[in-house]
Amino acid sequence: MIMQEVLLTITYPPIPITQIGPLFFSLHGVFAAIGFYFGANHALKLAEKDGADTILFSEALTWAIFGAILGARFFTVPAHILEPGYGLDDVFTLSGSYSIMGGMAGGIIAAYLKITIFNKKSFKQYGDYAATGLILGTVIGRIGDLAIVEHLGRASNFILAYEIRPGYDVAPQHNGLECDSPLLTCGTYHHVALYDLLLALCVFFLFMYMKKKFSFGQGSWIGLWAFWYGFQRFVLDTLRFGMGDSTIGNVTYNQIGGLLLSFIGLLIFFRNKNLEQI
Repeated sequence: MIMQEVLLTITYPPIPITQIGPLFFSLHGVFAAIGFYFGANHALKLAEKDGADTILFSEALTWAIFGAILGARFFTVPAHILEPGYGLDDVFTLSGSYSIMGGMAGGIIAAYLKITIFNKKSFKQYGDYAATGLILGTVIGRIGDLAIVEHLGRASNFILAYEIRPGYDVAPQHNGLECDSPLLTCGTYHHVALYDLLLALCVFFLFMYMKKKFSFGQGSWIGLWAFWYGFQRFVLDTLRFGMGDSTIGNVTYNQIGGLLLSFIGLLIFFRNKNLEQI
């Protein structure tokens, strides 16, 4: 623990997870839902502007809600499957861990099934509308992580790092970092969720600007999104290694997932790109 006071730092009391009966209420889930809502509405407005089938797209987004919930939960299973004592009870439980990348992947898969498999339509156009919607949803969803102070990284003196002060009740994954008086500070740590939010916000406006300047082939924008977000998560999660995330050797499962997402996105982008300046 650090005994001296840290001067330039970000710090604020977390809003802890609250148990109401058998349920746990967390702003992480609340803002994830709000982020999905605004991201989906943004994508629908883009579809409406282009004269696309908004009814089909709206139905696909409804499918995406359930796909996102299932993906967020079950895409975390491989990271824990080899842990001692991990069994079916740990797989089929609402109290297990959740993954934002898993939620995105599950939502995209569900929407793809609805549009392509069940309605025999091309997913490319709708995937491109969803690209900036996914980025906007990430920005809003991360607000919940900031509220409960989740996804901190290693100790750091970076100006955007987060300082845990005595008595702060941060997210359960960081209980080991909490401390009591007489310490002036419990330490400062990389605020990885904040970095993810700020970078996503910048990329949202970058994508919107590029869409006005360039015309890519259908399906390119969702590929570009996957490449960007997968690579961003791979880089940012280097700051979280050793902070409780499941690892394989010198990388975390999130980094492996990020690299896989980025690689798939790059393939999709180059397969569909047809760059023309508007």
